Amino acid sequence: MWTNTQDKALQARAQRVMPGGMYGHESTRLLPADFPQFFQRAQGTRLWDVDGNEYIDYMCAFGPNLLGYGHEAVEAAARAQAQRGDTMTGPSDAMVRLAELFVDTVSHADWAMFCKNGTDATAMALVCARAHRQRRKVLLAQGAYHGAAPWCMPQAAGSTPEDRAHIIPFRYNDLDSLAAAVELAGDDLAGIFATPFRHEAFSDQYLPGADYARAVRRVCDERDALLVVDDVRAGFRMARDCSWSALGVQPDLSTWGKCIANGHPISAMLGSEKARDAAKSIYVTGSFWFSAVPMEAAIATLQLVRDTDYLERIMHTGQLLRDGLQAQAASHGFALRQTGPVQMPQIFFEDDADMRVGYAWTAAAVRRGVYLHPYHNMFINAALTPEDVARTLERTDDAFAELRHSRAALPPQNDPRVMERLRRAALATEPA
Repeated sequence: MWTNTQDKALQARAQRVMPGGMYGHESTRLLPADFPQFFQRAQGTRLWDVDGNEYIDYMCAFGPNLLGYGHEAVEAAARAQAQRGDTMTGPSDAMVRLAELFVDTVSHADWAMFCKNGTDATAMALVCARAHRQRRKVLLAQGAYHGAAPWCMPQAAGSTPEDRAHIIPFRYNDLDSLAAAVELAGDDLAGIFATPFRHEAFSDQYLPGADYARAVRRVCDERDALLVVDDVRAGFRMARDCSWSALGVQPDLSTWGKCIANGHPISAMLGSEKARDAAKSIYVTGSFWFSAVPMEAAIATLQLVRDTDYLERIMHTGQLLRDGLQAQAASHGFALRQTGPVQMPQIFFEDDADMRVGYAWTAAAVRRGVYLHPYHNMFINAALTPEDVARTLERTDDAFAELRHSRAALPPQNDPRVMERLRRAALATEPA
């Protein structure tokens, strides 16, 4: 029997000792009330919340779970290093071995630098691009997420216009908009940041055109600027290489995080020989950036990325889920809009501009033990089996049935409470 008594009690306690009760991307304030905020354990593709409810998890910790929670080979490597030492006065030899493995794995990489999370890596890439030719202007696609630092964070609170004074927005996958932004930057163009595909919250996902990717590369070559592919979210879920390698385009810098150590805290900036001198000239550091345990976990993860069929399995189960949900929705009289790669699904309902139908369906799925998200892209991990997908579809079928029978009781279209939620969400994802 699903219940959320303990979770609600913890949320009330959190309100007293943390601003807003929770902060950042894992806050459930914009989610239906049934979504749990606090969890007690995870294994494979399963989560258990503090009330003991079990979920098939399609968020993968917002991306870090690539191979399955608690993967034994990764955890064994981490445990062994923990016995020897973790955060020490200097790094272990794992730092060199991990850098060598990244250089051997990612085709554009001639060197690697390590940090802790995605924002660290993209901030490092920003200063590296500016140091390359002592320039200031950086181009970002409108609405693209590159972290939670003042120069790129999605909300304006706490930042100043000066923080973004040299950031120039352009429309993703739009060659004319790109050209206009390049001309605006003029001789002061330091670099262009690109996500592997369009993967913003509250929006359909889509892949870039190869002509667009090649144009970005050509501009950087002509202007002697650095191309940065931000692979923090999509890295190793699109390819066993940098995600734009599939388009035949190699960046000068790429940023990595989330899943590169299967849940252990580490991120990376990889670079080509062209950017080596700039990387040598900047000062970036952190007390925990050199910790040995996550580096050993990353080594184990990258070896599995190289040596197993993890990606093919992720794509297979992702396609099973997409096909099953599409047929299931139609059988109940609904139309789904599923976009982006199957390994990072985004699911919306047609004719659901205020998302009340999608919110109700995902809440019904959560109560049945399937953790789906109403507005953020989801993730498939390699621990998910076809049997898990079949079990998921049994439960989502019940959620569709509940939705069909209760649709008349949903909040009316343009309900003020729903519109306020969407207003707040839009503010949280406004273009930089």
